[in-house]
Amino acid sequence: MTLNISMKTLLENGVHFGHRTNRWDPRMKPYIFTERNGIHIIDLQQTVQEMTIAYDIVRDKVAEGGTVLFIGTKRQAQETIQMEAERCGMPYVIERWLPGTLTNWMTIHQRIMELERLEKLRDSGEIDRLVKKEGLMIERKIKRLLIHLSGIRHMSGVPDMIFVVDINREDTAVHEANLKKIPVVALVDTNCNPENIDHLIPCNDDAIRAIKLMAGKMADAVIEGKDMRKEEDIETKAPAPEGEGVRGRVSQEEEIDDKDLLGKATLQKLAESKREAEEKAAAQAVEDAAKESAEETATEEVLEGAAEKSAEETATEEVPEDAAEESAEETATEEVPEDAAEKSAKKPAKKPVKKATKKSVEETATEEVQEVAAKEPAKKPAKKSAKKSVEESANEEVPEKADSENETK
Repeated sequence: MTLNISMKTLLENGVHFGHRTNRWDPRMKPYIFTERNGIHIIDLQQTVQEMTIAYDIVRDKVAEGGTVLFIGTKRQAQETIQMEAERCGMPYVIERWLPGTLTNWMTIHQRIMELERLEKLRDSGEIDRLVKKEGLMIERKIKRLLIHLSGIRHMSGVPDMIFVVDINREDTAVHEANLKKIPVVALVDTNCNPENIDHLIPCNDDAIRAIKLMAGKMADAVIEGKDMRKEEDIETKAPAPEGEGVRGRVSQEEEIDDKDLLGKATLQKLAESKREAEEKAAAQAVEDAAKESAEETATEEVLEGAAEKSAEETATEEVPEDAAEESAEETATEEVPEDAAEKSAKKPAKKPVKKATKKSVEETATEEVQEVAAKEPAKKPAKKSAKKSVEESANEEVPEKADSENETK
């Protein structure tokens, strides 16, 4: 959709009237059609062309998510600018332009937050608890802040474009926009300088009807851009970003070097504090490194001690195994004489033996059996069999003794 405006509509609203010829600016000569009764007449064909271009630019900027700030502080434009800006949902300035609104937005935003704090104080009833004079002073401060900030209190940051009525009156706003490289769309009369304007519209900026017509067309462009943005969001089905439209998020301004803002003494103090901070950080880093190295050495010592303990345990485990092997060898050597004793006991006695010798033999045999049982508890059956064999041999010797006594008798 493009701008639909006719020459007849412009003529009826007095858009073609300029200023008197003795007050004109020669740089506006390309946009002047003729002179009549000492008044310059603006070329409406160029007005229509420039108006169409500006309409498309504003629409596209809003469709991309941009913000347009409406500015008009002269009496003829205040009511119209406020009405049209509220209709399209854009910020506006209709009172005195606060210097630094664009170049020092952070400070302006702080004043907006102060206004909100005072309004909460008033609405919550806490202002009634104060002294009457303090309450009156707060009420006056709220009114003063509302006069200057009511139009931009919902603006989340620096605007993406501004629309100005009468650039001679709003020269500060135009200068700040040029510093911040913000595009400027303005109504330019024959007594204005068009050099600092990005998209000018040759127009009568003093007639109320002309201002209302042009501001209405800009508001229509903003509304159309918003509709285009909504359609794109529906097509892409992308969720709206959280917190959209919430005040409190301030766009970051361009960083300015401290050397341009601070004095030499302040810069020197900052450098000294920065140097001290760096020295402290370096000392802390050295301490941390020393602590880490000490912890590492302690852990290494603990690991070495554990390794030594494990080696000793393994050595002690191997020693009993060797002792067991030696005890087994000793028992084997002891078993050999026991077998020999058993064999000698089994042999029949050819000659009579005295009782004392027999008893001593039996005692020695039983002592050897007990020693073997104490050393080798696992070989109990073998010991029992050896004991039985000794007793049997003793029993055999007893009848032999009886036989020998009978023979002697």
